[in-house]
Amino acid sequence: MKKSVKSITSPKRFIVGQHLLEDLSTYTSTYGNHAYVICDEFILDRAKKEAGNSFDEAGNQSEFVKFNYENTQEEIDKHTEGAKKAGANVIVGIGGGKTLDTAKATAYFSKLPVVIFPTIASTDAPCTALSVIYKGDGSFDRYLFLPSNPDVVLADSAILAAAPTRFFVAGIGDALATYFEARACYRKNGDNLVNLKPSLAGMGLANMCYETILEYGLQAKLAVDHGITTPAVENTIEATIYLSGVGAEAGGLAAAHAIHNGMTAVPSLHHAQHGEKVVFGLLTQLVLESAPQEEIEEVIYFIKEVGLPLTLKDLGLDEFREEEWRSVAEAACAEGDTMGNMPHPVTPDDVYQAIIAANALAEYYHDE
Repeated sequence: MKKSVKSITSPKRFIVGQHLLEDLSTYTSTYGNHAYVICDEFILDRAKKEAGNSFDEAGNQSEFVKFNYENTQEEIDKHTEGAKKAGANVIVGIGGGKTLDTAKATAYFSKLPVVIFPTIASTDAPCTALSVIYKGDGSFDRYLFLPSNPDVVLADSAILAAAPTRFFVAGIGDALATYFEARACYRKNGDNLVNLKPSLAGMGLANMCYETILEYGLQAKLAVDHGITTPAVENTIEATIYLSGVGAEAGGLAAAHAIHNGMTAVPSLHHAQHGEKVVFGLLTQLVLESAPQEEIEEVIYFIKEVGLPLTLKDLGLDEFREEEWRSVAEAACAEGDTMGNMPHPVTPDDVYQAIIAANALAEYYHDE
């Protein structure tokens, strides 16, 4: 039965604009009058002031709590209990990808609606019906597949453009892999992120994501360098958050994210952003696929153009240790991860050799 069941899923509402934080209650009131708001530390005081005023003016209640840096099951349990004690009836997440994944998971376990407010455009996490759970040491634990996407995703382009450029560019890196992973999954007739089959719509959105970031990514990066928002910035935000999120969810993931998950166990890469590691995973996937040279070069030149890390050294690797990277390859091929969506069988040894080949390619083009 599953072989014929395809899917396209999406947040109920995706909104891009400016000054959305100060009007937050407008978007939560539809779902509840008592918000439990999980915030990144850096924006907690601002959110309490601006969003808090909007709740007060609407006659609604709110409780703002700090996210504790890592999306572990313990952190999710803490917020689930906190929301219950507060008597909240809607969950809000304000922050980066791990904060938002915590909010989504908290809403799931609390059986409550969730409103998502990203402060950095570093991943496509805001839109997906998925939370990535990590262990206390920062290594990958598991995927938590959710029954539905967020109710509302609010992309405040002024806030996203004011964040450090590195985060914005990391989001471009995460989105860069969307089309190639969806293509692999579609060819395999693998499982997408809601455990159904990839759809034409998912492939179409994934392709649109790739075309949009190639067209507008550099313009957007240069604008964000100056802390300003432009149409190119908003187009790129739509691609990196919405098109990438929905395209990946409906189209599926493959080697790039599986290799990223393996790389989370490398201590010297812990400071690399999710999207930065996904980019190296994408290069490795293209090697595994024996992709055409022109396609590999288009990807590499774009990586260089927007300033993403290209080599393992660029990512912060202190030393290449065979045993460590054999472990990365083993983890990338773990049962239940997305390496199984590659069109052909892939072994840990295949992955290990492709990692070395991808890094050699990256080094060849690095200073060209």
